[in-house]
Amino acid sequence: MVASDARASAAFSSRDGPHNVRLTLAQRPRRNRKAEWARRLVREHTLLVDDLIWPVFLVDGVGKHEPIASMPGVLRYSIDAATAAIKHAAALGIPAVALFPNTDPALRDAQGSEALNPQNLVCRACRAIKAAVPDIGVIADVALDPYTSHGHDGLLEGDEIVNDETVATLIEQAVNQARAGADVIAPSDMMDGRIGAIRAELDAHGFENVQIMSYAAKYASAFYGPFREAIGADKTLRGDKRTYQMDPANSNEALREVALDLEQGADMVMVKPGMPYLDIVRRVAETFGAPTFAYQVSGEYAMIAAAAANGWIDGDRAMLESLLAFKRAGAVGVLTYFAVRAAELLRDGKY
Repeated sequence: MVASDARASAAFSSRDGPHNVRLTLAQRPRRNRKAEWARRLVREHTLLVDDLIWPVFLVDGVGKHEPIASMPGVLRYSIDAATAAIKHAAALGIPAVALFPNTDPALRDAQGSEALNPQNLVCRACRAIKAAVPDIGVIADVALDPYTSHGHDGLLEGDEIVNDETVATLIEQAVNQARAGADVIAPSDMMDGRIGAIRAELDAHGFENVQIMSYAAKYASAFYGPFREAIGADKTLRGDKRTYQMDPANSNEALREVALDLEQGADMVMVKPGMPYLDIVRRVAETFGAPTFAYQVSGEYAMIAAAAANGWIDGDRAMLESLLAFKRAGAVGVLTYFAVRAAELLRDGKY
């Protein structure tokens, strides 16, 4: 109001024609933008490497760096290659990685039983990463879609994803990952009641200090397509996930979901996708004051990467601007496939 009043009451006079106008303004917001040092002094939000979590795709084998067509620049790594890449991420200061497996189709079945195998891809990767890079946090996804032959996050009976039977499997998956060394268990399945059940089971097995990062507000989004290619679920998914993931039209429902997960023992909560749901990030962060994360999902990554590859936008600037938007909305951190590139730019002082 002050600034607009000052503009409205500005005194001006015309001397020697219309291009010689003198304005008298009490408030000139541009003074705080006149130089980089001034902009830095008044900057409200700052993007740090501490804000970044790097999602890493895994594949069986040795020495593998498989490109993902719909996510230019993103790779599937064998465990040895992933460990080397994560060493670099740790050296850049990235605090945590999130692991997602592309499971051999021969190991997928209707029950997702490979999720319970102590020697599955994620469990072996957890052990290798914690041995090689002990100070980086390892986040393990809890859901059955990388392991099921039908591509759903839960168990399928007829055309229904059954909730309670799925939760019984998820708690076993969570304990399996905790035994392998996962620091954080991240249920992304959206089954009702799974946070409380997983917390109780972790505690019963002596994993009281293993954190839970809940995908508390996960929407049935069109932005997940490249991710499903990355984990191989694009070829297996039958139908869609709208009976358990949230309706994109709903906002108040997200608050109910988050409240339930926090009551049940979630240490951190997440909103997914990211940029199309910044309003949800803001509401969750302001309502609960709990550590709130956003996932800049594969479709968001693909749009920025594709536009940059075509020369339509400055890719680095657009990427950093998008990450800063999450901080401005209230997120304390972001899961992003840009994490390594962003960390390199921040290290080099290019932002």
